[in-house]
Amino acid sequence: MENFFLLVVCFALGVGLRSGGVVDDRGPAALNAVIIYMALPALALVYGHGLPIGPELLLPAAMPWIVFGVGYGLFCLAGRFFGLDDKTVACLTIVAGLGNTSFVGLPMIEAFFGPEYLGVGMLCDQAGTFMALAVPGIILAARVSGQGYDGRSLARKVLLFPPLVALVFGVALQSVPYPQWLTALLERLGSTLTPLALLSVGMTLRLRQIRGHGRDLAIGLGYKLVLAPALILALYMGALGQTDMVARVTVFEAAMGPMITGGIIAMTYGLNPPLAAALVGVGIPLSFLTIPVWYWVVR
Repeated sequence: MENFFLLVVCFALGVGLRSGGVVDDRGPAALNAVIIYMALPALALVYGHGLPIGPELLLPAAMPWIVFGVGYGLFCLAGRFFGLDDKTVACLTIVAGLGNTSFVGLPMIEAFFGPEYLGVGMLCDQAGTFMALAVPGIILAARVSGQGYDGRSLARKVLLFPPLVALVFGVALQSVPYPQWLTALLERLGSTLTPLALLSVGMTLRLRQIRGHGRDLAIGLGYKLVLAPALILALYMGALGQTDMVARVTVFEAAMGPMITGGIIAMTYGLNPPLAAALVGVGIPLSFLTIPVWYWVVR
């Protein structure tokens, strides 16, 4: 429960700091840099070091890729139908096409299913959501933002994305035990992700911007909170007949709200930052109401 309170407090503090004039437009950008270059790599080094490698990765790891790919297709169709620009479509894909499977998803799994299923959440997050953001997510953001990367430059930017590099190192060093002091250090650095990310989103959010993006919010959140988990439920437990707890927890993870890190990437690349902040700022609190419903469905 303290994780939920932390989300609310940090988000409200971010709104208050910006509304009170304590920080200016450069505040969120500074926090985003700290998150991408410090907090996320630290978490990747910790989780990558203990990430199991085997066929059990397939269903949980594939879920975010499926949600991301289908979301991109649906948002492109919505863009043509509603006349959305490319940056808005990319924003919807990167933020609402990926779920908050880490610091919201993991506490939710522990609360609803028990700590023994946290490993499933780790697979969804590190092998799925994290990689989907680091590879196709970054490629889409760089292409749509108009930064003009050629193939080699874009590949270098993707491959040198700090959290991805850290994840590769973490997996490569699985046979080498981390000293206790290093694990403690990385966990402390990684624990800054939640407060910094919510502060950044809160600083960017404007109520008047939310009111101006009602249609786009409905499109993005309708997909992320309703259609995406329904899709995974129909595919995994319906078409594939997988009714074990791994499949149920994976469907549950698909119901998480929009990805905060995806919102940060969208804001960093200038992909409709007000919409990115609104998707996260509205989607996460709203998901606290829809997640128990999906738990009831999968149970």
